[in-house]
Amino acid sequence: LTGTMYLYLLGLVVLYYLYRWVRELPRVPDKGSRYVYVTGCDSGFGNLLARHLDKQGFRVIAACFTEKGEEDLKKACSGNLITTHLDVTSKDSVDKVAAMIKDRVGTRGLWAVVNNAGVSVPSAPCDWLTIDDYKSMLDVNLNGLIAVTLSVLPLIKKARGRVVNVASVLGRISMSGGPYCVSKYGVEAFNDSLRLNMAPFGVKVLCIEPGFFKTNVTDTAILSNNIKKLWDKVPQEVKDDYGTGYIARSKFGLSFFLSFFMSEKVAKISDADLMKVVSCMEHAVAAVRPRTRYSPGWDAKFFWLPLSYMPTCVSDYILTKEAIPIAKQVQ
Repeated sequence: LTGTMYLYLLGLVVLYYLYRWVRELPRVPDKGSRYVYVTGCDSGFGNLLARHLDKQGFRVIAACFTEKGEEDLKKACSGNLITTHLDVTSKDSVDKVAAMIKDRVGTRGLWAVVNNAGVSVPSAPCDWLTIDDYKSMLDVNLNGLIAVTLSVLPLIKKARGRVVNVASVLGRISMSGGPYCVSKYGVEAFNDSLRLNMAPFGVKVLCIEPGFFKTNVTDTAILSNNIKKLWDKVPQEVKDDYGTGYIARSKFGLSFFLSFFMSEKVAKISDADLMKVVSCMEHAVAAVRPRTRYSPGWDAKFFWLPLSYMPTCVSDYILTKEAIPIAKQVQ
């Protein structure tokens, strides 16, 4: 009887996933008349998404921070793709791009905005940082995302389109010090409130929560450099608390996951297949019935998200088990 019950349960699970797969297959028509605004297109997920949506026939407005980013995208994409400079921390820059988009889309409105722009430094244990360190990242990862969304929200309401916000599994569980997790928790909160507010207007608000992938966010060279610079600036009293061995514990320097992972561990668990995330983004933009949340990456599905639902004492134990010991550890 027990074996039969397990077979029934397995059958139900298979049927559910088959039903969901079939339900989520249809894509929106008339892609050539739908404009999609993507931020952070210089590299990583945003760059790949802009190219992918352009190939699918969408009218992509790709916002880059650098001229090189714009030039590279123009070379790689069709003449339908529009590139523009965007600094999400500048109100003038955000408003200028929004005005350009309004002129382009006309009465059709904007089909989707994908808020992908983000940074991972400065990050370190909380007591290494100043409020300015927090502000610099929050201005990009959270305030910038909100500013971009609000600047084009009337156009999205007109099209009954989508807002796609890129958060992180670290917006569900905080496993490092500094502003990164704070910013991603903020994105989750903004996403949830906006989703409820926009539902009566027929606007879908969707969230991408990737696990660890090989992008600039997990680039160990960038993160190690950041840690070394911050270590040089902290007061001697703080250095004494942690001890010089805290930095030396990692052969290549420590990443912003310093309180848990050494940089070589970050490199090991980071997935190189960025298309896992881009496919989720594309589905959020193009599917007739998109999901409310996407969690690309096996680590997200089978470790970080389950961990976020565990009792705090359990998650704290797991996250601190391999923490680098400090010099003045309280026993």
